[in-house]
Amino acid sequence: MAKSTAPPVRYGNRLTRWLLKHRIEQVQGPETPESKSQQHPWWQVVCLTGVDYFSTLGYIPAIAAANAGALSPIATLLIVLLTLFGMLPMYRVVAAESPNGQGSVSMLERLLSFWKGKIFVLCLLGFVATAWVITITLSAADATAHIVENPFWPEGLRDHEVGITLVLLAILGAVFLRGFKEAIGIAVVVVAVFLLTNLVVVGVCLYSVFADPGNLASWQDALFTNYGNPLTMLGQSLLVFPLLALGLSGFETGVSMMPLVRGEDGDDPERPRGRIRNTRRMLTVAALIMSFYLITTSFVTAVLIPAEEFGPGGAAKDRAMAFLAHEYLGDGFGTVYDLSTIAILWFAGASAMAGLLNIVPRYLPRYGMAPEWGRAVRPLVLVYTAIALVVTIIFAADVEAQSGAYATGVLAMMVSAAFAVALSAWRRGSRGTGLAFGVLFLVFVYAFVANEIRRPDGIVISLFFIAAIVVVSLVSRVQRSTELRQERIEIDETAQIFLDEAARGGEIHIVAHRRRRTDDPSEYARKEREQREDNHIPASDPILFLEVDVEDASEFTDVLEVSGVEIGRYKVLRSVSSVVPNAIAAFLLHVRDTTGKTPHCYFGWTEGNPVVYLIRFMLFGEGDTAPVTHEVLREAEPDASRRPAIHVGGR
Repeated sequence: MAKSTAPPVRYGNRLTRWLLKHRIEQVQGPETPESKSQQHPWWQVVCLTGVDYFSTLGYIPAIAAANAGALSPIATLLIVLLTLFGMLPMYRVVAAESPNGQGSVSMLERLLSFWKGKIFVLCLLGFVATAWVITITLSAADATAHIVENPFWPEGLRDHEVGITLVLLAILGAVFLRGFKEAIGIAVVVVAVFLLTNLVVVGVCLYSVFADPGNLASWQDALFTNYGNPLTMLGQSLLVFPLLALGLSGFETGVSMMPLVRGEDGDDPERPRGRIRNTRRMLTVAALIMSFYLITTSFVTAVLIPAEEFGPGGAAKDRAMAFLAHEYLGDGFGTVYDLSTIAILWFAGASAMAGLLNIVPRYLPRYGMAPEWGRAVRPLVLVYTAIALVVTIIFAADVEAQSGAYATGVLAMMVSAAFAVALSAWRRGSRGTGLAFGVLFLVFVYAFVANEIRRPDGIVISLFFIAAIVVVSLVSRVQRSTELRQERIEIDETAQIFLDEAARGGEIHIVAHRRRRTDDPSEYARKEREQREDNHIPASDPILFLEVDVEDASEFTDVLEVSGVEIGRYKVLRSVSSVVPNAIAAFLLHVRDTTGKTPHCYFGWTEGNPVVYLIRFMLFGEGDTAPVTHEVLREAEPDASRRPAIHVGGR
């Protein structure tokens, strides 16, 4: 996709120019030279994915222990099984279906056409926004927990979690206002250090568990005393595991990183097999690493940390592995662990902010559903930072309190991905695969519903984001309805001959005509007779008929392809577009620019309720065509002397 060639907009004051300086005109794709220079081996991109995925180890063992107690290793095992036998196969399909990084959202966009697809995507973007905003706030809150619980932190600053979290968020926003680019080099170091320190803690703790049989015996006693038998344990684990969905967060992030994955020389941009294969390796390795750490960390925290330490004011609340690092390896190594955790949590927030900054340019401008400033980075950073600050205050920087909202966003993405993969397989005729992913879809629906019943705050936040996105999108669509919406115009050979013949005469006369199902020359004869009489068109001047059929009115921009056909003795120009008036206006300007003559376009008089026609124009791309065409031309060409003429008549 070529970059916009529109001249830069000049703004009056310095602050406005600064805010709107950096704009996102497009999403880089694998076929662009810029992205090719930024591609990396898949194992490095694992680390960029991991700053979001692996960072959950900073808080998920504590959340699992707080909600499941001694049962947390078993509940976590369900998450691991779902990861390896559900999520991984599902996102391997998503990687193949969406190799340019759009993920499951773009699959649904293709599978669900017209307005229902657009509205569904807008709602899904609300859940995506929930997941990423809560990623920012929850990660900052957990970084704060690691800061204030460190023994070297000043005692007088330990009760200021909200203030410290707000400062961390403000720093994140300030960094993005100044300018921030994802750095794989930094991600590799951060993830490597974090995983290494966790491996050391896990290894020492596993040794302590098996070196002292009393630890393991105490955990087993608590498990069987509270839950009795394996069936009860499994049932209780099924009730708890929706809250542990945070451990599934990395897959959608992983496929969104696909444009950064280096494929093979000669990869087809439309079907880059090398990139798809390497992305699947990346997802598999990330899933295996995360599964290992989920099982081991949940086990050692459940066995070695007393239950009361996970409660309010407990030393292990929101930082179970850090508690073990200090307890079993001393404050020196514990501080190293804290610093590595703070670094990856902050980088996870930065990754989420970068993802949020790509949401609007990736989808909404193509729908005509983003205001002009929605392409500018800094206003979006201010909006997202303000929302993050408000969310932090509402939840009092409490990690566990935000886990329900985070699970809502993550599970909604999982539900949509499972639905997209199942629907895609079913339409391809793979009924068995479709049914398998359909079962996975039902599992995620259960987890989503169960999470909302237990923690309804997540759906409230998501509905807020959905409402905000839909309202802003619809208002923007109305405001931008009179823009020229054709990327370019392509004229076939026959149509070009018609235009050349018309240009050799006097004025160019074009009659807008609604195409009928059958090509009846008498319809064109009647239309020509009416327009020549009403508008006094000389009989010697040729007339061209222009017909625009609406294919998908929900699209905002398209390429206008015009073909020429002859119906009896009448010359007809036919095209397909998402909207009639804007397509006619774009074509008239093209005729003016290519022939050097200002064309005249003729319309029949439209009778009926103007409000109904307005609604038809917004939803179906057609309505009272003549005045809208005139308004589009007026905005596109300020010079009235060069503006194509619009005539309205009829009987």
